[in-house]
Amino acid sequence: QVQLVESGGGLVQAGGSLRLSCAASGRTFSIYAMGWFRQAPGKERESVAAINWSDGYTYNADSVEGRFTLSRDNAKNTVDLQMNGLKPEDTAVYYCTAARRPLYGSQLYAPGNYDYWGQGTQVTVSS
Repeated sequence: QVQLVESGGGLVQAGGSLRLSCAASGRTFSIYAMGWFRQAPGKERESVAAINWSDGYTYNADSVEGRFTLSRDNAKNTVDLQMNGLKPEDTAVYYCTAARRPLYGSQLYAPGNYDYWGQGTQVTVSS
């Protein structure tokens, strides 16, 4: 089993920044991809950014391209999401996730391809 713990959410004004962090523990050797999803009230869960562990291939959703940056620390088994230029529409619960197999291309943004999920952290952007 793998446990994922997110931190760093909160309330910020539009245009501000937040940094989310996800720490993986347990059988971390079984992780091949990690990512961040978000879910706003009344909406489906959507992919924000993800990374394939083996080759570092990174996916970013169009809605966050140029504003959010995903980074990883293999030694610490952490994945961070730096969020700049936040907008009210970024308000959501953000979930860290991990997969037990390599994911490529469109596989990275399909939630059904992930095996482990964190408890979520709330991000609220005020206008």
